[in-house]
Amino acid sequence: MADFTEDELEETRAALAPTLDAITAILPWLTKPCALRFDVDLNQRWITAGQHLTKAWSGRFDARAEPIRPAIFALYTVALETADIDCLRLGEALASAADQLEAETPSPRLIAALTASIECLSEKDGLEHPAFSERANHFAQRLEMAIAQGTQASPRSAVIDRLFVAEAGEQLERMQDALALLPPDIYAFKLAAVELAQAAENIELFGVLHLARALAESMNMRAVDLDNESSRSKTQERLRQLSETIAAVDR
Repeated sequence: MADFTEDELEETRAALAPTLDAITAILPWLTKPCALRFDVDLNQRWITAGQHLTKAWSGRFDARAEPIRPAIFALYTVALETADIDCLRLGEALASAADQLEAETPSPRLIAALTASIECLSEKDGLEHPAFSERANHFAQRLEMAIAQGTQASPRSAVIDRLFVAEAGEQLERMQDALALLPPDIYAFKLAAVELAQAAENIELFGVLHLARALAESMNMRAVDLDNESSRSKTQERLRQLSETIAAVDR
């Protein structure tokens, strides 16, 4: 390794000094956290309200689930406190969607817009998410368009119906497999019924939706006894009726 004289080392230090000074000046800015836009407590209440709404929406086919409308308006109350235009727009769009959910038969477009909008509320940063404003505006616009469209049903698509029947066949098979286990897997059966009900709702097959939802709600894990012959026969009969209804979709 070459030896450097003291003069050479001093020249090197002098040449590097401006660069080192610039780095030293920048470092505090790199480590300094971004200023929060909202009060910490307010943001936490927004996150909590979003979690409650997500839970209510995902469990909307369960008879014991929390009502969706109060969960939406609880979130809207927090939105009003923020006085943020993007947050308010999303809150108002959700509130309008809640009115349409109860007043009329919701369209698949509205259900899809609500599902996407509520999913965006699961971000752990809440109001402080870097893309919150853009996301809030995007989902608010999507909800507004779905609401403006109203409840006019689109013409049925034979292709979509066939795809649904194929997917529903897989869910029915999962339910049959869950029943065939010893002991029967009540949770797996209920999960398949809920997923089937959601798929039927998305394409406005309300007969299938009603039957699948009834099956899911009948799977009360504390009360149902599928080892009991009468209870099992009743479940099998409901499953048969659901299968026949689904088969009729693609005829």
